[in-house]
Amino acid sequence: MNKNLKNSLLASAIVAALGLSACDKASDTVAVNKATPATTSTEKMTLPSAEQTLTALYQQAKQSLFKQRALSATMYGLSAQDVGQAISDKMELYGVENEAKLRADLLSISNQIASVKLEGADIKAKNNQQVMAGLTRYFAGEPNFSVGFIDTWMGLSPFIVNQINGPLIDIPRIMQNDQPITTEQEALDYITRLAAFGRLASSIIEKQAFDAAQNWLPPKVTLQGAIKYLNGFTRVAADQHTFVSVFTDKIAKVDALTAEQKQDLIQQVIVQVSQVVYPAYQSVAKASEQLLAKSRDESGIWAQPKGSDYYRDAIKQLADSELTPSEIHQVGLDEVARISIAMDIILQEQGYKQGSVGERMVALNEEPRFLYEDSKAGREELLSDINGYITEITTKMAPFFKTTPSYQVEVKAFPVEVQDGAPGGQYTSPAVDGSKPGIYWINLRDMKANPKFGLKTLTYHEANPGHHWQIALNLDQAELPFLRRIAPYNAYAEGWALYSEQVAFELGMYENDPFGNLGRLQAELFRAVRLVVDTGLHDKRWTREQAISYMSEQTGTAESDVIAEIERYMAWPGQALGYKLGMLKILSLREQAQKRLGDAFDLAEFHDVVLLNGAVPMAVLSRNVNHWLDSKS
Repeated sequence: MNKNLKNSLLASAIVAALGLSACDKASDTVAVNKATPATTSTEKMTLPSAEQTLTALYQQAKQSLFKQRALSATMYGLSAQDVGQAISDKMELYGVENEAKLRADLLSISNQIASVKLEGADIKAKNNQQVMAGLTRYFAGEPNFSVGFIDTWMGLSPFIVNQINGPLIDIPRIMQNDQPITTEQEALDYITRLAAFGRLASSIIEKQAFDAAQNWLPPKVTLQGAIKYLNGFTRVAADQHTFVSVFTDKIAKVDALTAEQKQDLIQQVIVQVSQVVYPAYQSVAKASEQLLAKSRDESGIWAQPKGSDYYRDAIKQLADSELTPSEIHQVGLDEVARISIAMDIILQEQGYKQGSVGERMVALNEEPRFLYEDSKAGREELLSDINGYITEITTKMAPFFKTTPSYQVEVKAFPVEVQDGAPGGQYTSPAVDGSKPGIYWINLRDMKANPKFGLKTLTYHEANPGHHWQIALNLDQAELPFLRRIAPYNAYAEGWALYSEQVAFELGMYENDPFGNLGRLQAELFRAVRLVVDTGLHDKRWTREQAISYMSEQTGTAESDVIAEIERYMAWPGQALGYKLGMLKILSLREQAQKRLGDAFDLAEFHDVVLLNGAVPMAVLSRNVNHWLDSKS
């Protein structure tokens, strides 16, 4: 029997035997006596072991999350058996009751996992328990906050309508990129989902109003950005919308259907987009415009009810840090000073001697030799260069990375309708079954924001050896509980991607390329500045303009990118902290290993230890590295 299927059936049987049910009491526990016999009048039964109980809870956590987040299940390529019900035609709903149930279910499971007495287990089982208890708490959100919504990437996200993420941004992308249409039934599933957009929109409006009634009000600029996106989504004629063009392209390849059947299905899609999807977006835009008058002028989460408490939890969940906001702010200032000195040395060597580092980088960014043409040809050249960088570094990495992921990576430009609010680059996961590769999204709204001297570094961060390499290897670990295979620990994942930029430097990818190395340092400076501006906005009460000014002056990054970045931090408190703090932790663990092992230190082996245990909290990563070091002694 397939190992995963066997584990799934065992887990289901244990759940049934235990009669596990969701409960929001922190004191809930699960019986875990090891193989203790219990006799009835008709048969002799054995209670499940601790590890069997945990396996059942891990399965329950997975199904509880994805039954409520069906589009995320589609993104990962999960089957009806994986989720416990058919999901390919299901729509997510974000009403108050739905959100409360999801959070209560996952918090209960987290408490139950943590309460299991796991004695005499190996490090793998202990890691599973600790990580899964943490992950289910992550997806449950902070128990004292009923605001916002649960995002399967960043856990609790504070504003269900904003300019950069949320159901009405993420769901269309998943349907267009990840939903398969290879049969008539799959085509009908796509149409059924389109028909559910009215209910989706109603649930979002309900949640937005619920939060506003608690005086939880988004910053004005994030709401204005969301309204711009919502209105832009319905700007073209329905028959020209991406929902229609993507469907048309996919259905054309279904040989089992006649031309008449295909045309009928396309017409059904057009009707749903026109009569359901467009009115749904327009209704959320109208509700958001009405909320605009109440929205906040303040930029930081501190202005929300108990906003400082919210930010402290965001630091713990997204930065995996016990540092205070002020301490993080100082780390950022120190790193900004250090990296700026390194950049100044290169600039001086290349003849750029006048002005601050930021001013000289602005000037550099205006030089035609570093810019791609703002045209279709220029964009195609940029995408071609990115693919070349991926091929080149993947070859160079081989001696320093023992294990290679089985999943492929593809480069795509962000769709025009979302690019204004999107970051410079982003990565999305492959489907578990390999039917869809990992995707490195590049933002081409402003070609000046993609100078040639910075493109290598962004590519190493998003693709190899950064996000794609780490996330694909994580998915390859089939023996881990599924939620661990997709674990979105921000400090680990973003810390690894930033660490990868330095590894690329150490592999010689910037040899004889001083401007490329300058671009690498500028990217690292950007992440150091994030520590300053994120804590500035959310703790020190900086204005949006103050944060934009500081980031522009320090980094010399294109203004369009800086504005989008600062507005992103306003919508995602704490997320920007994970990069530098995570990188510093990984580097400190590597230094610790090098000191302890001396000449016996093997970088490829260290990378396996970091990567093959999956994305984990930094405390677990430290334990894994120390366990490896002990085994080497």
